[in-house]
Amino acid sequence: MGQNILPFYLVCDESGSMAGDPIDSINRAMPELHHEIGTNPVVADKTQFGVIGFSDNAEVLLELSDLSQVATLPVLSHKGGTSYAAAMRCIKDQIELDVDRLKRENHKVYRPVVFFLTDGHPSADWRAEWDALVSREFKYHPHIVAFGIGNQVDGAVISAIATFQAFIDDGTMSPAMALREFAVALTKSIVMSGSKSQGDGMTLQTPEKVPGFRALPVGQV
Repeated sequence: MGQNILPFYLVCDESGSMAGDPIDSINRAMPELHHEIGTNPVVADKTQFGVIGFSDNAEVLLELSDLSQVATLPVLSHKGGTSYAAAMRCIKDQIELDVDRLKRENHKVYRPVVFFLTDGHPSADWRAEWDALVSREFKYHPHIVAFGIGNQVDGAVISAIATFQAFIDDGTMSPAMALREFAVALTKSIVMSGSKSQGDGMTLQTPEKVPGFRALPVGQV
């Protein structure tokens, strides 16, 4: 008998501008995120976790996995430039691969969630790749929570990427805090949905509301 599964991806910019505290903060937060989601048996059974890092290229650092099976978390590090196009392609390809696998295993799969961390300064043409990722024509199009980091963060880009919520590190909420709070909200949402998580019955909650963005139901794919 299959489970109701929510695929959750942490996607992080590893460009040079993220060196130092931004990436260090995220690395410190990942174990807490894993602990928050993974220690609740109801949530752990319904959530699978993956990590993608991107700079000039993009790569899957942690395959989408049952939380109980994740013994070692990847460590993010700054590398090169920033190719959003590569990131969007990698996210799309990986989601399709993962959801197809989960469906073959007879799981019910809810719309994937991507937590996208970046300084919001694309160095390549990425709009076409982003359109393909979030288009309704892509049957597994995800909800994207975008978080902008750094003093020079481009808020317009962050807002453009987000389909679920957008946040900017303004000194009141660090990336680590955002990840922790989002993990708590995600946990509460899944627990509250219980056995009623059919169709649009399970709705994600985010820690803060940002004008112009509204919470969207996970929805079954």
